[in-house]
Amino acid sequence: MLTQRSRYALRAMLYLAEAPAGAAPIPMTRIAAEATVPRKFLELILADLRAAGLIASTRGKMGGYRLARPTHLISLGDVIRVIEGPLALVPCVSRTAYRRCADCRSEADCAIRHAMMRVRDETARILDGTSLADAAIRELAAA
Repeated sequence: MLTQRSRYALRAMLYLAEAPAGAAPIPMTRIAAEATVPRKFLELILADLRAAGLIASTRGKMGGYRLARPTHLISLGDVIRVIEGPLALVPCVSRTAYRRCADCRSEADCAIRHAMMRVRDETARILDGTSLADAAIRELAAA
């Protein structure tokens, strides 16, 4: 299940994606208000996204945040991985944080592992295949 923190991060990133390329940085207070994200949570989320290179920040009176890359080069999967970590529901199928399950007798014969691999693959395919640009277009179409 997607955590509230991930939903907040996605809302903030989608709001930033609406800004025209080359626009002035957007202040955190405006992002919080427009994306309906509590400022306290947003500060932590933006710090994580900045550390991951998905957003850039500018300090000072005219400072704020903007996307570090074009909207079509940032996927929903990128954002969720920064906030949540691996997409895999169990550690034995993670591509970035593999860990054998302590109670597993045989990974090769584990039906749970095989099912979770399919879940991971489809989840990654959809999230990595949906850019902020794609999501913003769908959001506008639904409005």
